Amino acid sequence: MDIRPEYRKKSIRSYVVRAGRMTDGQRNAFENSWAQYGLKLTDGAIDTDDVFGRSGTKVLEIGFGMGDSLLQMAAAEPDTDFIGIEVHPPGVGTLMNGATEQSIENLRVYLADANDVLEECFATESIDRLQLYFPDPWHKKKHNKRRIVQPQFVQLVREKLRPGGVLHMATDWQHYAEQMLETLDEAEGFENNAGQGEYSPRPDYRPLTKFEMRGERLGHGVWDLIYQKID
Repeated sequence: MDIRPEYRKKSIRSYVVRAGRMTDGQRNAFENSWAQYGLKLTDGAIDTDDVFGRSGTKVLEIGFGMGDSLLQMAAAEPDTDFIGIEVHPPGVGTLMNGATEQSIENLRVYLADANDVLEECFATESIDRLQLYFPDPWHKKKHNKRRIVQPQFVQLVREKLRPGGVLHMATDWQHYAEQMLETLDEAEGFENNAGQGEYSPRPDYRPLTKFEMRGERLGHGVWDLIYQKID
């Protein structure tokens, strides 16, 4: 199969597709496991219940990297269905390999642009929780416009969340955390679970990543922000 991320043409993107060699194992995952786990942007709109053959809680994660924490969550919550979106093929291959090894059934994945997938593939009010963990901070001020957390993105998420659904973000970049806080506190239709202007403690369902544990030892901060759709 063609192992390249799917996307529509846009002038500004929130990511760069990193060049990198895929291992034989990662490449084999696309050959052997994509039929079970893979979803395609070009296939259009999905019914999340039909995808998993059951109703129940649906969680979407954007930018899962190599997939370690997403795999842990799927294994820990077999009654919850998870869909991940990532543009880095080695990460998608690694996640599918892990899911295959553990016989995980409550997991699907897109190799595609997250905004495109949200716009075209998910019905209104079809997601219970959207997770955005450690997105690219685009730390240079001139690149801040590339950050995925912008008012337009937040309202797209709001449209796709079910009533009472949750947007959960986490970042280790303080300036980005401050921007997330300001953007969401001002956003229509969301309420900060920790209170206006406050960050949330890390919930038990979000595993600590290796990167995060290393950062904690070095005294680096991590900020969680949890907002609930209120209309």
